[in-house]
Amino acid sequence: MRVALIAIGDEILSGDTVNTNGSWLAERLTAAGATVARITVVPDDVSEVARVVNEYRAAYEAVIVTGGLGPTHDDMTMEAVAAAFGTELAADEEVERWLTEGGGYSGDDLAPGTTHIPERAKMLRNPEGVAPGCVIENVYVLPGVPGEMRAMFELVADQFGGQTRSRAVVKAAEPESQLLDRIRDVQEQFGVKVGSYPGEYVRLRIQSPDEEAVEAAAAWLEQRVESPDG
Repeated sequence: MRVALIAIGDEILSGDTVNTNGSWLAERLTAAGATVARITVVPDDVSEVARVVNEYRAAYEAVIVTGGLGPTHDDMTMEAVAAAFGTELAADEEVERWLTEGGGYSGDDLAPGTTHIPERAKMLRNPEGVAPGCVIENVYVLPGVPGEMRAMFELVADQFGGQTRSRAVVKAAEPESQLLDRIRDVQEQFGVKVGSYPGEYVRLRIQSPDEEAVEAAAAWLEQRVESPDG
């Protein structure tokens, strides 16, 4: 399953907030066997969010949108997702019932629009907050508050998956440019994928659905690179 992640918020684009939701979701989805093909940050702009959601829902098997849910002036995600599907927001009886019967709110307590989600969407309850999420076709709309987002994701986590991949990391105390021949050789010999990540030392990350191939490739590399541990 190929998944695209969309984080909404001017505060992310300005650097005031770090997109921890994206990294957390990417880790969870990858572990489940899904492939995260895009992580995109979009400003608080209805037309821009709608454009990106519309593009990604056609290109990927699933899209997860985080942020911009609630009753405040810049919470426009539901409106934008509705626009992407060519529909409107509407008061949802299930949302109202969840808030009044389960959440203990009365109709007078709720800000205007709190119970509105796109027509044809299915509500996702918020175990840690008030603002509901929703699912419409292959688009999942989750809160931006990390604790709320993670709790809501658990409600749909079993809907994401694919072929799980084994991974191993080999550290090399050599310049990345000097490792290219061995990276090429190990990929050809064992049929694995190798990514290289420079830093204090180079991390060679080996991936494959075949656990034995990953283990063999890692052992092969460990014998042929200079270890930072001496």
